[in-house]
Amino acid sequence: MSEIRKDGQPAKDGRSARRPLSIRARFLIVSLVAVPSALALAALFMVSVFSANLERRLDAELTGHINNIAASLRFAADGSPERPAGFFDKRFEDAYGGLYWQIGDDTAPARLRSQSLWDYTLPSPQDLLADGAVHRYDIPGPDGATLTAQQRQIMVPTPAGLKALRITVAADRKPLEDAGYRFAVDILPYLAGLAIFLIGASLIQVVFGLRPLAALTSGLDCIRERRGGRLDGVLPKEFEPVEHSVNRLLDAQSQAIAKARARAGDLAHGLKTPLTVLSNDALTLRQRGEIDMADEIDRLVALMRGHVEAELARSRIVANAELRQSDADMEKIIGQIIRTLRRTPEGEALIWQFDLGEPAEVPLDPHDLRELVGNIVENAVKWARNEVSITWKDRRLTIADDGPGVAPEKIRSMTGRGVKLDEQVPGTGLGLSIVQEICTVYDLTLSIENRQGSGLQVSIWF
Repeated sequence: MSEIRKDGQPAKDGRSARRPLSIRARFLIVSLVAVPSALALAALFMVSVFSANLERRLDAELTGHINNIAASLRFAADGSPERPAGFFDKRFEDAYGGLYWQIGDDTAPARLRSQSLWDYTLPSPQDLLADGAVHRYDIPGPDGATLTAQQRQIMVPTPAGLKALRITVAADRKPLEDAGYRFAVDILPYLAGLAIFLIGASLIQVVFGLRPLAALTSGLDCIRERRGGRLDGVLPKEFEPVEHSVNRLLDAQSQAIAKARARAGDLAHGLKTPLTVLSNDALTLRQRGEIDMADEIDRLVALMRGHVEAELARSRIVANAELRQSDADMEKIIGQIIRTLRRTPEGEALIWQFDLGEPAEVPLDPHDLRELVGNIVENAVKWARNEVSITWKDRRLTIADDGPGVAPEKIRSMTGRGVKLDEQVPGTGLGLSIVQEICTVYDLTLSIENRQGSGLQVSIWF
């Protein structure tokens, strides 16, 4: 029976009233939003890169001035430093010229100063510097300026013996800020012209390129609304290959989901060992003195491991316990995890206690058990001082370490997504949240508590 409006006229078909925006409208709206947004982000990125390069250039310049000053130091007979002279930037000589140096020690922070400082003294940080270390910081400068400063402490031989001197060189930040602003202003017209061109090209593409695909909107709407399961004859003849491809995609959807879960599991397993080996390679490089390369490898490994393991672990957790592929052999899986973690720098130094007092076949998908136990054991390795113990008894798995433990008020929040109790310790803060998700799927009981003495103990009842 047709619906009648209040004015007595029959209402239009419900599908027409609720029809989503056409592809043309959607494409044009996306272009109007995406193109300016992308160009704005590109502008921010370019300005950021430009400013970062200016900062690096400034740092290199300040470091060079510190080295020149240190190389030209001379001392009087009483051991006091004499004013350096020669081959310095002229800005050191002009009052408030934008470039300043200062030499001091523990008794007199500003024993010698550049002429450019005039009557001003550069403030010095209170923290202690190691010999040769360079401290970079921002400080207020003369005439209301903001300065970027570098300070280096050196031990120098003087007639009175070794003496610790602090050499500070600072530069006004205003030229850097002005250069960044001028660069941003200079590129704006070009970005605006590019935006107009891209939006115009998008409009032409919408009007002429997508015109034959108008029928696709209706066909996809039918599939989306469950009024059809295939695209049969909704596209022009020229697009029959597209129609057939979409139909094959729809027919294979369930199989693709299953394969995706299996591939996610394989990828997660395949990446863990190479990343662990890379960590060991980084340690080897560090022992050989190649610190920079080792640090870069460690940073990339940590980033890759955090994102890959967390997201792939979530993607392959089964929707419910009935969908698991098979039961899991706990002894086999824990053995694999221990062998892998023993190869890590932290795991090599630990004592491992592994006690399975009874058959360990549990009703969990093997991939899920590997993620469940792996995340807990990795957390234990991260905090353990000397020992990690794993015990299976009375259908209860217990994993404990002898680390510092956790404040009682923070234990409840440990399973939250992205929670990290110590930002200085590497990790994504996702491991225990994945453990909680797996326990929820399989209706397992998770308990986290501090051990007597020291350390943390995680227990799971199956």
